Amino acid sequence: MSTNSFGRLFTVTTWGESHGPALGATVDGCPPGVRLDAAMLQVWLDRRRPGQSKYTTQRQEADQVSILSGVFEGVTTGMPIQLMIENTDQRSKDYSDIAEKFRPGHADITYWQKYGIRDYRGGGRSSARETAARVAAGGVARAALQVLAPELTITGYMVQMGPHRIDRSRFDPAEISRNPFWTPDAEAAALWEDYLGQLRKDGNSVGAVVEVVAAGVPAGLGAPVYAKLDTDIATAMMSINAVKAVEIGAGMAAAELTGEENADEISIGTDGQPAYSSNHAGGILGGISTGQDVVCRFAVKPTSSILKPRKTITRTGEATEIVTKGRHDPCVGIRAVPVGEAMLACVLLDHILLHRGQVGGNQGRIG
Repeated sequence: MSTNSFGRLFTVTTWGESHGPALGATVDGCPPGVRLDAAMLQVWLDRRRPGQSKYTTQRQEADQVSILSGVFEGVTTGMPIQLMIENTDQRSKDYSDIAEKFRPGHADITYWQKYGIRDYRGGGRSSARETAARVAAGGVARAALQVLAPELTITGYMVQMGPHRIDRSRFDPAEISRNPFWTPDAEAAALWEDYLGQLRKDGNSVGAVVEVVAAGVPAGLGAPVYAKLDTDIATAMMSINAVKAVEIGAGMAAAELTGEENADEISIGTDGQPAYSSNHAGGILGGISTGQDVVCRFAVKPTSSILKPRKTITRTGEATEIVTKGRHDPCVGIRAVPVGEAMLACVLLDHILLHRGQVGGNQGRIG
């Protein structure tokens, strides 16, 4: 039984550990004839790469991806695509103190309780480093989406750090790439710099909320009950390290709305296609895409490895304290932005392939 794979037709299996020699992904189900090379994937990995600002871990990894199979003369062959990223800046000695101790808030204790063995060097498979392989796989999905759904775009950004939220009236898409937090609000970015800078000096960490939006999504993706598009999006986002909650559209705020407020009223637009007055549904109704923007958010908990002393126990059950040394993200939500984009790309490609396989094009024409 594999618990390291996701997807139905477009499948991704990640492998490797934080402090092993390499990590990567095996991608299967990518259509043949899609233009692909390592440089195309590197663009996305460079956005997630550690050590790019003082607000992320100072571990220096080039995150150079190699394509070992599934591509010939610059295009995909339809066979499994093997991706590999070598680890070059491991400091396993930084973790020697936690070999016998469990970090509070971390998966150390549950890995031990389940498997009776754990890779304490950075957390092994539970490390956020595993997400580099997901971003590489998401690059493959994006390349295929350019062919199958050329109008589709995916954009992620941070909307909250700790208690501090962005002001959506200041939303500037061009600002997302201008600051180290991938946020569309320049004033929020300035506030977050001071806020996170102080937390970092104190040896502490904080959580965040990331929003990912897919525009140009074809109507009709997904299926009722067990293959809902939003079900698979939620599963994909929840599988990202440190994610504790996922919302689609209005999400939890929908509980505060009346039926009148929540209903996204429908009319015929100037292009002769359905137009909606709002998007509380997040672009998905009954598990099927409406053609509106698909909107999801996920909450990332604070990094568990901090310099603040915390009470814990040893493997033999003795009470002790722990201070986690090493190089850690004070807000792991920052580098989760490209990971969320990659996961959404994988889910959307999988559903486009499923839709084509079952019904071909949209069956219910309007107008």
